[in-house]
Amino acid sequence: MALILGIESSCDETAAAIVAGEGEVLSSVVASQIETHGRYGGVVPELASREHLRAIVPVVREALTEAGVEWNALNAVAVTSGPGLVGSLLVGLTYAKAVCLVRGLPLIGINHIEGHIHAVILEARLAGSSLELPALALVASGGHTHLFEIMPKSGKMVYRLLGKTRDDAAGEAYDKVAKLLGFGYPGGPVLDLLAPFGEADAVRLPMAKMKGNAMDFSFSGLKTAMLRWSQSQDMAEEIAARRAVLKASPKPKLEQWLAVTPRATLNAVAAFQRVVVEELLRRVERAAEETEARSVIISGGVACNAGLRASAHSGRINCPVFFPTPHLSTDNAAMIAAAALPKYERGEFDDFTLKAQSNLTLA
Repeated sequence: MALILGIESSCDETAAAIVAGEGEVLSSVVASQIETHGRYGGVVPELASREHLRAIVPVVREALTEAGVEWNALNAVAVTSGPGLVGSLLVGLTYAKAVCLVRGLPLIGINHIEGHIHAVILEARLAGSSLELPALALVASGGHTHLFEIMPKSGKMVYRLLGKTRDDAAGEAYDKVAKLLGFGYPGGPVLDLLAPFGEADAVRLPMAKMKGNAMDFSFSGLKTAMLRWSQSQDMAEEIAARRAVLKASPKPKLEQWLAVTPRATLNAVAAFQRVVVEELLRRVERAAEETEARSVIISGGVACNAGLRASAHSGRINCPVFFPTPHLSTDNAAMIAAAALPKYERGEFDDFTLKAQSNLTLA
């Protein structure tokens, strides 16, 4: 049974995991940088690289200890080679190369987006669920919004890019709107938490009108509409109140947020969430019909969104829809190791010329 060490450092989380050949996750450790970047309202690349340097060794050690695995039991090292922040990628990639050189282990470079897809495939296989191909995969996070068709070919999975965001990613739009309204960073989960308390029909927000590829996404117009709405409101006092809540408590509870969020703002949040979910799922729905997909995968950090999950499971998509569990939705190394398993079985390894590529494509 092969044991793969996975390493993920594409953005602001340093992660390591041990995954066995049957797909069993023996350990999964993630060191978050939220506190470091929260004060700046977003990820600062230079700080992210520095924090990865501090965390990579202890995180890998903890993953080995948690799995009860010694170095000499490993069969390969899988590492994210892109896409992502180059400085962050280099930390994980350099560490992985060093381990492979010293331990004589094969190196397997993994596309971060493919890792998100394999997080779902991994859990579906362990649960005994039938995830059939051809399939669709929507990867939506703070850095990515991509829609792929997945087809079987010669024992492999082949990806065809159907659409991608032309500006902000879905998760990025959530965080920027949350910051605009004074909910801090990362604010996407807060908006998801508050959305059920508002009336989405009370605020009119635009849907994107795409020229060219109708499967592409755009969230900049929606973000601008939220900016215009906020400017039309007298929000200075309530934003100050929310910032005071954040200052007093790094992780406010729902009751605290509701106490400083008027009905009008709750309505705007509900309307924003409804539009984002509709933008994502109407393309999935259309693509599923056109490609005759037999399964749909929705992964990435936005896959944690309760509104998205509820709408996707409402019956609007005419095939089974698979989400990862929340801890495998956000960036983690178990998904990187899982994506490496089929490559390990086929003997597809990389040499030490493997580069960090910020814009690495999948299809």
